[in-house]
Amino acid sequence: MSFSNKVVIVTGASSGIGAATAVLFAKEGAHVVMVGRNESKLSTVAEQCASNGHTPLVVKADVANDDDVKRIVDETIENFGKIDVVVNNAGIGLFGGTLSDSALKVYDEVMAVNVRAVYLLTTLTVPHLIQTKGNIVNISSIAGKKPLSRNYLSYGISKAALDHFTRGVALELASMGVRVNEVSPGPVKTDFLDNAGMTGVSWDNMGSIVPLKRYSEPEEVAEVVLFLASDKAKGITGSDFVTDNGGLLEYNVAQ
Repeated sequence: MSFSNKVVIVTGASSGIGAATAVLFAKEGAHVVMVGRNESKLSTVAEQCASNGHTPLVVKADVANDDDVKRIVDETIENFGKIDVVVNNAGIGLFGGTLSDSALKVYDEVMAVNVRAVYLLTTLTVPHLIQTKGNIVNISSIAGKKPLSRNYLSYGISKAALDHFTRGVALELASMGVRVNEVSPGPVKTDFLDNAGMTGVSWDNMGSIVPLKRYSEPEEVAEVVLFLASDKAKGITGSDFVTDNGGLLEYNVAQ
Protein backbone atom coordinates (compact mmCIF):
# COMPACT_ATOMS: atom_id res chain seq x y z
CA MET A 1 0.00 0.00 0.00
CA SER A 2 2.51 2.59 -1.08
CA PHE A 3 1.52 6.21 -0.59
CA SER A 4 4.68 7.59 -2.14
CA ASN A 5 4.35 11.34 -2.68
CA LYS A 6 0.73 11.35 -1.49
CA VAL A 7 -0.25 14.22 0.81
CA VAL A 8 -2.27 13.08 3.79
CA ILE A 9 -3.92 15.26 6.44
CA VAL A 10 -4.51 13.55 9.80
CA THR A 11 -6.38 15.45 12.51
CA GLY A 12 -6.01 14.49 16.14
CA ALA A 13 -2.55 13.23 15.28
CA SER A 14 -0.89 13.90 18.62
CA SER A 15 -1.89 10.57 20.18
CA GLY A 16 -3.90 7.38 19.85
CA ILE A 17 -5.40 6.41 16.51
CA GLY A 18 -4.33 9.66 14.86
CA ALA A 19 -0.70 9.25 15.90
CA ALA A 20 -0.57 5.61 14.78
CA THR A 21 -2.16 6.56 11.47
CA ALA A 22 0.31 9.38 10.86
CA VAL A 23 3.29 7.10 11.56
CA LEU A 24 1.94 4.34 9.33
CA PHE A 25 1.30 6.72 6.42
CA ALA A 26 4.83 8.06 6.82
CA LYS A 27 6.22 4.53 6.65
CA GLU A 28 4.36 4.08 3.37
CA GLY A 29 6.01 7.15 1.83
CA ALA A 30 3.33 9.79 2.37
CA HIS A 31 3.87 13.46 3.13
CA VAL A 32 1.87 13.67 6.35
CA VAL A 33 0.24 16.80 7.70
CA MET A 34 -0.17 16.27 11.43
CA VAL A 35 -2.86 18.33 13.15
CA GLY A 36 -3.36 18.61 16.89
CA ARG A 37 -3.44 20.91 19.90
CA ASN A 38 -0.69 19.42 22.07
CA GLU A 39 2.59 20.71 20.67
CA SER A 40 4.74 18.44 22.82
CA LYS A 41 2.90 15.28 21.82
CA LEU A 42 2.87 16.35 18.18
CA SER A 43 6.64 16.75 18.25
CA THR A 44 7.10 13.25 19.65
CA VAL A 45 4.93 11.69 16.96
CA ALA A 46 6.59 13.82 14.28
CA GLU A 47 9.95 12.35 15.27
CA GLN A 48 8.52 8.86 14.82
CA CYS A 49 7.22 9.80 11.38
CA ALA A 50 10.55 11.31 10.35
CA SER A 51 12.50 8.25 11.48
CA ASN A 52 10.34 6.06 9.26
CA GLY A 53 9.76 8.37 6.29
CA HIS A 54 9.37 12.02 5.35
CA THR A 55 9.48 14.70 8.01
CA PRO A 56 5.82 15.68 8.49
CA LEU A 57 4.29 19.11 8.40
CA VAL A 58 3.07 19.84 11.93
CA VAL A 59 0.12 22.19 12.26
CA LYS A 60 -0.85 23.12 15.80
CA ALA A 61 -4.53 23.84 15.52
CA ASP A 62 -7.89 23.50 17.22
CA VAL A 63 -10.37 22.03 14.75
CA ALA A 64 -13.22 23.69 16.67
CA ASN A 65 -11.82 27.03 15.50
CA ASP A 66 -12.86 27.90 11.94
CA ASP A 67 -9.78 30.01 11.27
CA ASP A 68 -7.54 27.16 12.40
CA VAL A 69 -9.29 24.72 10.06
CA LYS A 70 -8.78 27.08 7.14
CA ARG A 71 -5.14 27.45 8.13
CA ILE A 72 -4.67 23.67 8.03
CA VAL A 73 -5.70 23.63 4.39
CA ASP A 74 -3.77 26.78 3.48
CA GLU A 75 -0.52 25.50 5.01
CA THR A 76 -0.93 22.10 3.35
CA ILE A 77 -1.37 23.63 -0.10
CA GLU A 78 1.40 26.14 0.50
CA ASN A 79 3.84 23.36 1.39
CA PHE A 80 2.75 20.54 -0.91
CA GLY A 81 0.44 22.00 -3.54
CA LYS A 82 -2.18 19.26 -3.27
CA ILE A 83 -4.20 17.01 -0.96
CA ASP A 84 -4.71 13.29 -1.60
CA VAL A 85 -6.20 11.94 1.63
CA VAL A 86 -8.00 13.47 4.61
CA VAL A 87 -8.36 11.47 7.82
CA ASN A 88 -10.89 13.14 10.12
CA ASN A 89 -9.84 11.60 13.41
CA ALA A 90 -10.02 14.44 15.96
CA GLY A 91 -12.82 13.88 18.43
CA ILE A 92 -13.85 14.39 22.03
CA GLY A 93 -16.19 12.72 24.50
CA LEU A 94 -17.57 14.63 27.45
CA PHE A 95 -19.56 13.44 30.45
CA GLY A 96 -23.21 14.43 30.65
CA GLY A 97 -26.67 13.33 29.52
CA THR A 98 -29.99 15.16 29.44
CA LEU A 99 -30.13 15.30 33.26
CA SER A 100 -26.80 17.07 33.50
CA ASP A 101 -26.70 20.74 34.44
CA SER A 102 -24.28 21.25 31.56
CA ALA A 103 -26.21 19.14 29.02
CA LEU A 104 -26.38 21.78 26.28
CA LYS A 105 -22.83 22.99 26.84
CA VAL A 106 -21.53 19.42 26.51
CA TYR A 107 -23.63 18.87 23.39
CA ASP A 108 -22.35 22.05 21.73
CA GLU A 109 -18.70 21.30 22.52
CA VAL A 110 -18.86 17.70 21.33
CA MET A 111 -20.76 18.50 18.14
CA ALA A 112 -18.37 21.37 17.35
CA VAL A 113 -15.38 19.02 17.25
CA ASN A 114 -16.89 15.71 16.19
CA VAL A 115 -19.25 16.95 13.48
CA ARG A 116 -18.97 20.64 12.58
CA ALA A 117 -15.18 20.61 12.28
CA VAL A 118 -15.35 17.53 10.04
CA TYR A 119 -17.96 19.23 7.89
CA LEU A 120 -15.85 22.38 7.51
CA LEU A 121 -12.57 20.59 6.78
CA THR A 122 -14.35 18.44 4.23
CA THR A 123 -15.84 21.42 2.41
CA LEU A 124 -12.44 23.11 2.28
CA THR A 125 -10.51 20.06 1.07
CA VAL A 126 -13.02 18.64 -1.41
CA PRO A 127 -11.95 20.92 -4.31
CA HIS A 128 -8.38 19.65 -3.89
CA LEU A 129 -9.48 16.02 -3.52
CA ILE A 130 -11.46 16.26 -6.75
CA GLN A 131 -8.28 17.33 -8.54
CA THR A 132 -6.28 14.37 -7.18
CA LYS A 133 -9.17 11.84 -7.19
CA GLY A 134 -8.37 11.47 -3.52
CA ASN A 135 -10.43 10.20 -0.64
CA ILE A 136 -11.61 10.79 2.91
CA VAL A 137 -11.59 8.44 5.89
CA ASN A 138 -13.61 9.47 8.93
CA ILE A 139 -13.12 7.92 12.36
CA SER A 140 -16.50 7.16 13.91
CA SER A 141 -17.38 4.73 16.72
CA ILE A 142 -19.76 1.91 17.50
CA ALA A 143 -21.24 4.43 19.95
CA GLY A 144 -22.97 5.96 16.93
CA LYS A 145 -24.84 2.73 16.31
CA LYS A 146 -25.62 1.54 19.83
CA PRO A 147 -25.90 3.49 23.11
CA LEU A 148 -22.96 2.32 25.19
CA SER A 149 -23.34 4.55 28.21
CA ARG A 150 -26.13 6.72 29.55
CA ASN A 151 -23.60 9.37 30.51
CA TYR A 152 -22.12 10.03 27.06
CA LEU A 153 -25.22 10.81 25.03
CA SER A 154 -23.73 13.67 23.03
CA TYR A 155 -20.78 11.54 21.93
CA GLY A 156 -23.10 8.87 20.54
CA ILE A 157 -25.23 11.47 18.78
CA SER A 158 -22.15 13.03 17.20
CA LYS A 159 -20.92 9.70 15.85
CA ALA A 160 -24.35 8.82 14.49
CA ALA A 161 -24.30 12.15 12.67
CA LEU A 162 -20.83 11.40 11.34
CA ASP A 163 -22.07 8.05 10.01
CA HIS A 164 -24.79 9.74 7.99
CA PHE A 165 -22.46 12.54 6.91
CA THR A 166 -20.02 9.94 5.55
CA ARG A 167 -22.69 8.24 3.47
CA GLY A 168 -24.11 11.53 2.21
CA VAL A 169 -20.76 12.97 1.13
CA ALA A 170 -19.79 9.64 -0.46
CA LEU A 171 -22.91 9.84 -2.61
CA GLU A 172 -22.31 13.48 -3.45
CA LEU A 173 -18.69 13.01 -4.53
CA ALA A 174 -18.78 9.57 -6.17
CA SER A 175 -19.35 10.96 -9.67
CA MET A 176 -16.24 13.11 -9.21
CA GLY A 177 -14.02 10.16 -8.35
CA VAL A 178 -13.67 10.96 -4.64
CA ARG A 179 -14.29 8.11 -2.19
CA VAL A 180 -15.50 8.65 1.37
CA ASN A 181 -15.46 5.91 4.02
CA GLU A 182 -15.25 5.53 7.76
CA VAL A 183 -13.88 3.26 10.46
CA SER A 184 -15.90 2.56 13.61
CA PRO A 185 -13.76 1.22 16.45
CA GLY A 186 -14.89 -0.25 19.72
CA PRO A 187 -12.53 -0.04 22.71
CA VAL A 188 -9.08 1.13 21.59
CA LYS A 189 -6.28 1.83 24.05
CA THR A 190 -5.77 5.58 23.73
CA ASP A 191 -5.98 8.53 26.13
CA PHE A 192 -9.75 8.74 25.51
CA LEU A 193 -10.73 7.52 28.98
CA ASP A 194 -8.61 10.17 30.68
CA ASN A 195 -9.76 12.92 28.35
CA ALA A 196 -13.42 11.95 28.79
CA GLY A 197 -13.11 11.90 32.58
CA MET A 198 -13.99 8.23 32.85
CA THR A 199 -12.33 7.67 36.21
CA GLY A 200 -12.34 4.21 37.68
CA VAL A 201 -12.47 2.56 34.25
CA SER A 202 -9.44 0.72 32.85
CA TRP A 203 -8.74 -0.62 29.39
CA ASP A 204 -8.76 -4.11 30.82
CA ASN A 205 -12.30 -3.42 32.00
CA MET A 206 -13.25 -2.14 28.57
CA GLY A 207 -11.79 -5.16 26.86
CA SER A 208 -13.56 -7.59 29.17
CA ILE A 209 -17.04 -6.43 28.14
CA VAL A 210 -16.79 -7.29 24.43
CA PRO A 211 -17.04 -10.83 23.01
CA LEU A 212 -13.38 -11.19 22.00
CA LYS A 213 -12.35 -10.10 25.51
CA ARG A 214 -9.74 -7.65 24.32
CA TYR A 215 -9.25 -4.01 23.45
CA SER A 216 -7.58 -2.92 20.22
CA GLU A 217 -4.31 -1.10 19.82
CA PRO A 218 -4.31 2.12 17.75
CA GLU A 219 -2.16 0.49 15.07
CA GLU A 220 -4.94 -1.99 14.32
CA VAL A 221 -7.32 0.82 13.43
CA ALA A 222 -4.60 2.64 11.49
CA GLU A 223 -4.14 -0.42 9.28
CA VAL A 224 -7.83 -0.29 8.34
CA VAL A 225 -7.57 3.43 7.61
CA LEU A 226 -4.64 2.86 5.27
CA PHE A 227 -6.47 0.09 3.45
CA LEU A 228 -9.51 2.30 2.85
CA ALA A 229 -7.29 5.17 1.67
CA SER A 230 -5.34 2.92 -0.70
CA ASP A 231 -6.00 1.81 -4.27
CA LYS A 232 -6.80 -1.64 -2.88
CA ALA A 233 -10.12 -0.12 -1.80
CA LYS A 234 -10.81 1.67 -5.09
CA GLY A 235 -14.28 0.12 -5.29
CA ILE A 236 -15.27 1.03 -1.74
CA THR A 237 -17.15 4.21 -0.88
CA GLY A 238 -19.84 5.09 1.61
CA SER A 239 -18.80 2.12 3.74
CA ASP A 240 -18.42 1.78 7.49
CA PHE A 241 -15.71 -0.65 8.58
CA VAL A 242 -16.34 -1.81 12.14
CA THR A 243 -13.36 -3.00 14.17
CA ASP A 244 -14.77 -3.51 17.65
CA ASN A 245 -13.81 -6.98 18.90
CA GLY A 246 -17.48 -7.91 18.60
CA GLY A 247 -18.75 -4.94 20.58
CA LEU A 248 -21.84 -4.43 18.44
CA LEU A 249 -22.80 -8.05 19.05
CA GLU A 250 -22.65 -7.66 22.81
CA TYR A 251 -21.43 -4.79 24.95
CA ASN A 252 -22.07 -5.33 28.65
CA VAL A 253 -21.65 -1.93 30.22
CA ALA A 254 -24.02 0.02 32.41
CA GLN A 255 -22.14 3.21 33.19
